[in-house]
Amino acid sequence: MPKATPYFSQDYDEARAKFKDATKAAGGTLERFLNEAERGLKGEELSTDVAWHGPKDAEAVLVTISGTHGAEGFCGSGVQIGWLESGLIEEMPADTALLQIHAINPYGFSWIRRVTEDNVDLNRNFLDHAAGNWPENPGYNELAEVICPKEWDDATIASANAVLLAYAEEHGATALQSAISGGQYNHADGIFYGGRHDTWSKVTLNRILDRYLGKAKRVALIDYHTGLGPRGYGERICVHKPGSPGIQRAEAFYDSDITSPYLGSSSSVPLHGVNLLGIEAALPHAELTAVALEYGTRPTLEVKHALRADNWLHLHGEIDSKKGQAIKEDIRAAFYQDADDWKTMIWERGVETQRMALKGLWS
Repeated sequence: MPKATPYFSQDYDEARAKFKDATKAAGGTLERFLNEAERGLKGEELSTDVAWHGPKDAEAVLVTISGTHGAEGFCGSGVQIGWLESGLIEEMPADTALLQIHAINPYGFSWIRRVTEDNVDLNRNFLDHAAGNWPENPGYNELAEVICPKEWDDATIASANAVLLAYAEEHGATALQSAISGGQYNHADGIFYGGRHDTWSKVTLNRILDRYLGKAKRVALIDYHTGLGPRGYGERICVHKPGSPGIQRAEAFYDSDITSPYLGSSSSVPLHGVNLLGIEAALPHAELTAVALEYGTRPTLEVKHALRADNWLHLHGEIDSKKGQAIKEDIRAAFYQDADDWKTMIWERGVETQRMALKGLWS
């Protein structure tokens, strides 16, 4: 297998350029979805780029998504680029298409943030906001001020962490994880905020699904993520409901090497507003088999600390300050390990998963 390091990028601009070049070299077609309201960290235009390889009317389609959580985009982008540059695209079965959605949250990718430009967690945003019936998260409501304090110094952090630890001791570690990361809709300045309107990224993803998958009958989808679980290990998280045809297909596709938040076998707790369930609802005409491929980076407490610090920085701090730059370096490392061994693990598991998905589409 080819060396993985060259497929990965150092920033959004480089990743976008590599993706475009690799798509053109592999003979795919490109479409750009420009976020006209925002600019990137370096003042660059921001867009989601979509590549299609294969028959336009293919009934079987493999879909890969990078950058749902912006800063996590380095991982999925690397696999998407590598699949093309390495020549693995030639393994695509006849009558099968590949749809690559690159940087669905370009703002977060460029600014090294997990959230969209409106501080929304895209993977909590897939709800019917017009209904106005947002889920409640009483645990987050109780802990909001200590999860995201207005000051970020050693004394405040220690005091806040003591409160979080006490909550875990009283209610359990899983309850604390659910309170923090399960999704919340009352604190627009907090973390894991699902929003109260459709984000640009959600609207764009639905446009892409409608435009490219209207004729598809069988869709295998892999959404690339980082930040949970053991370093470099790719957990295939399946959010199809237990007992559903979707989870049964996923078990068959991946030889039962999947986990489920609903069954307690995943590093993730059940979430509100999940994108993969939104995609399932948007494709009622197709058999969708979807997984989030989640790679570990650093210990969970360190990742959560980095998220809280980044939230404070963009609300109260100065990005160009010494403290701000240290926080940005920390959150980058929480979601992207710039190390050859980590990149190799990401690449090999990604290739294995995509190969299994392709086989599953025709089983």
